[in-house]
Amino acid sequence: KMSVPDYMQCAEDHQTLLVVVQPTGIVPEENFFRIYKRISAVSQVNVRDSQRVLYIRYRHHYPPENNEWGDFQTHRKVVGLITITECSSAKEWPQTFEKFHLQKEMYGSTLYDSRLFVFGLQGEIAEQPRTDVAFYPSYDECETVEKRIEDFIESLFIVLESKRLDRATDKSGDKIPLLCVPFEKKDFVGLDTDSRHYKKRCQGRMRKHVGDLCLQAGMLQDSLVHYHMAVELLRSVNDFLWLGAALEGLCSASVIYHYPGGTGGKVGSRRAQGGSLSAEAGNRHRPGKDGIPVLFCALTSNGINADTSAEIGRAKNCLSPEDIIEKYKEAISYYGKYKNAGVIELEACVKAVRVLAMQKRSMEASEFLQNAVYINLRQLSEEEKIQRYSILSELYERIGFHRKSAFFKRIAAMQCAAPSIPEPGWRACYKLLLETLPGYSLSLDPQDFSKGTHKGWAAVQMRLLHELVYASRRMGNPALCVRHLSFLLQTMLDFLSDQEKKDVTQSLESYTAKCPGTMEVITLPDGLKLPPVPFTKLPIVKSVKLLNLPTSLRPHKIKSLLGQNVSTKSPFIYSPIIAHSRGEERNKKIDFQWVQGDVCEVQLMVYNPMPFELRVENMGLLTTGVEFESLPAALSLPAESGLYPVTLVGVPQTTGQITVNGYHTSVFGVFSDCLLDNLPGVKTSGCTVEVIPALPRLQISTSLPRSAHTLQPSSGDEISTNVSVQLYNGETQQLIIKLENIGTEPLEKLEVTAKTVNTKEKLYGDFLSWNLEDTLCQFPLKPGKIATFIVNIKVKLDFSCQENLLQDLSDDGISVSGLPLSSPFRQVVKPRVETKPLNPQESSKVGDFSHVKVRE
Repeated sequence: KMSVPDYMQCAEDHQTLLVVVQPTGIVPEENFFRIYKRISAVSQVNVRDSQRVLYIRYRHHYPPENNEWGDFQTHRKVVGLITITECSSAKEWPQTFEKFHLQKEMYGSTLYDSRLFVFGLQGEIAEQPRTDVAFYPSYDECETVEKRIEDFIESLFIVLESKRLDRATDKSGDKIPLLCVPFEKKDFVGLDTDSRHYKKRCQGRMRKHVGDLCLQAGMLQDSLVHYHMAVELLRSVNDFLWLGAALEGLCSASVIYHYPGGTGGKVGSRRAQGGSLSAEAGNRHRPGKDGIPVLFCALTSNGINADTSAEIGRAKNCLSPEDIIEKYKEAISYYGKYKNAGVIELEACVKAVRVLAMQKRSMEASEFLQNAVYINLRQLSEEEKIQRYSILSELYERIGFHRKSAFFKRIAAMQCAAPSIPEPGWRACYKLLLETLPGYSLSLDPQDFSKGTHKGWAAVQMRLLHELVYASRRMGNPALCVRHLSFLLQTMLDFLSDQEKKDVTQSLESYTAKCPGTMEVITLPDGLKLPPVPFTKLPIVKSVKLLNLPTSLRPHKIKSLLGQNVSTKSPFIYSPIIAHSRGEERNKKIDFQWVQGDVCEVQLMVYNPMPFELRVENMGLLTTGVEFESLPAALSLPAESGLYPVTLVGVPQTTGQITVNGYHTSVFGVFSDCLLDNLPGVKTSGCTVEVIPALPRLQISTSLPRSAHTLQPSSGDEISTNVSVQLYNGETQQLIIKLENIGTEPLEKLEVTAKTVNTKEKLYGDFLSWNLEDTLCQFPLKPGKIATFIVNIKVKLDFSCQENLLQDLSDDGISVSGLPLSSPFRQVVKPRVETKPLNPQESSKVGDFSHVKVRE
């Protein structure tokens, strides 16, 4: 029973000669595969003076039991052996040569020829000319390896051609031997060898065998003829196993004709069959597959005939692409009758799938693959199971069944860490799991999940991500665990149940206690890069708004208060084009300014989607443009809270344009940089503001008590507070104003003006007077210093021709109110309203009298 299937088999392998390359003794693996690569490069051979092409298939390991099926299908027969060994002294040579002979005995019944490559031996032994042994001083000094291989293949071809001619010749009177597979030998003991049925069986099997030899020898038309004859003979005697082999041989030859580039999906293309090669027959070397030099065997016409078939004859015997698949189905059905032919049946399914993939018949190919899945073989080892599922995955990928491909690759990944394996291969498991991601529409880039609707089955994707986390943990890589768990929480949040959200966050916190999550890209050993996963959904931000400074800190342009300057306005230009780009909206400049060194605020409206309280630590602003000191905040958001205002603050350290790009957080031990461009649906009225240089700050206090009444509402761009004083006509009082520099910049300029707000200018004279000389002597006012400023308040009323006023001012008094002052000053005197009631009690109230308002 053939035990080891070759999942890489394809139809064109039926025309190859199998050569095994193996080491003898102790040969470093690196050196062995270095020579093996050079040997296997000589894989295509052109026969001189003919149109035939030979193909060589190299293997560095081949089970001897598979070699016993060489009569059933000759491409399974080891016809060449190349042994690589090291020998440093003449004393070791006899033992080394003996090992070579022992190795030949393993495949001795099928070998056509063999070679021994010896590295390291110099001297008399190495100088002796030998056909079967090549001596090289070192692995670097072996320029003739390819030439030796060409000579070796020439000897294989001579033996192959002699066997083909010997068995193809009809020798009347001689009995044709019965070719058997290993498990049949006991069944034919005692059979009547003279019966017509037995002779037909022998003839049919031999015809099929000759067809194999013709196909290997590059005689495609002859092989088709022999396969057709074998099918008729074997069908007449119901020899189903060999009938299946004849049908498969017929399919292989037809595939080689229809698809000269090959069906194996390998890089490079095979040489077309039947093309004329005579024009270049005189060349020793010519570029072959993948640029590899190929051999023209220098053979004379010594009875070895060239393939003289014509295209007409070839097309007559060749199966059509549709018939190829039908014959494959028939052959596989015959193989299925024999329990011991499971490997043959499995490989035939794989070959048919490769052909159907070339024909783009995916549904039929999936039927063959489904059959291959359920073929019973012996108890496979874990490594063989991994190989089987991996190849099934690759074949499903070739026919476009990406999800089915991912399914089998995932099974192969789980097999790498099966409990029966003493040392589970978690790294191999992790690598295979990563390869399944495209099949499940899963990318490890979180930005792919923010562009639109979710793709794929979320339940399967979450399961796969959990498996990646588990494999990462078993590999001892906590950073990978954190990255995959963060990705799971960020991208699958909408599909997690409340309990799953709690479980995932608890696991994440346990991992980040050992290895905090960062915004660094993780590079895997195979070069794959895992991008960072910012938690843009923990919490979810719906709007971002830059806030103006408090009224007392807002900057104002300096204008002469004693004479207003006329500002120059830009012309208005109408444009019907309206930009709706979110990026342009965010880069729009805001009409207010921030000040260097002053605390600035940005308000975010957020909500918590988790079913439990969300603790957000170290939340701050991300900015560009100027140096900015972000003052981090800590939040505690209630479970599934509605929109919740959060104010983030910071201090600009330099001047210029500053843009708020996003914010940073620390949630469950994962540090995130969340950019506004990656947040869908975030509303903002602009995120760019101008930062101007630091300005002086002045605090003003007066000697008068505050008034309980506001006489004039603030316009929004000034600071005003009422103070009050009650004076009689002709009375004078001083208002002492303290000017304290509470900022970091010196005060250099002070302007004072007064404005009288009244409706009866004839009633009043000048109430306020001052002298700035003493005050200006204290300027520039340095930070922390205090200057005083004295304002004289004198009441002087003209009562002529105003009889009503005498009645209103029956108490002969007037109230004067003022405001806290800031530089520059404005003084306003406002008269009492004419329509005051004539009630003496009401007229004596403070609010009924005129006021003095001083403002910036």
